[in-house]
Amino acid sequence: MTKTPIPAGAEPDFRSTQAGVLKEAGGCVELSANIDDQPAETLAFALSRALDAGALDAWFTPIQMKKNRPAVTFTVLARKEDETRLAELILRETSTLGVRVKECVRYVAGRDCVRRETRFGTVRFKRKILNGKIVSERPEYDDLERIARETGLSIGEILNELTE
Repeated sequence: MTKTPIPAGAEPDFRSTQAGVLKEAGGCVELSANIDDQPAETLAFALSRALDAGALDAWFTPIQMKKNRPAVTFTVLARKEDETRLAELILRETSTLGVRVKECVRYVAGRDCVRRETRFGTVRFKRKILNGKIVSERPEYDDLERIARETGLSIGEILNELTE
């Protein structure tokens, strides 16, 4: 991966990728498990653990299981080399007895993050880059939340001001 050029006055904050659409090297896996007998609080913790352990993404999908029981599918997207470690984490942190694994390919856009000074202080902006052009940018959610707590403004009000 090569660094995406950063405009003058902008500071890169985390890894940059090439400007075009990239097929991620090494591939990835999607690990999933259906869960119908675990409290929501502990499921939320399992998702946090997966992300902390290096999952590329993790989410819950509501489903219906046999006998019409409401349940969730817990899905973790991971690098192939993290498959076993994250499968063990799912088995340890949830009530499931098994984890399904699907190999997948992931395409990613170029991205970077810059810091900008605003009336709210320093705010990080994530930028999406395709074919050498910035096609979108958005303030980092953690910064929006921090500013909302500090100012009493809604996230929507802050977002509107920062993206005008």
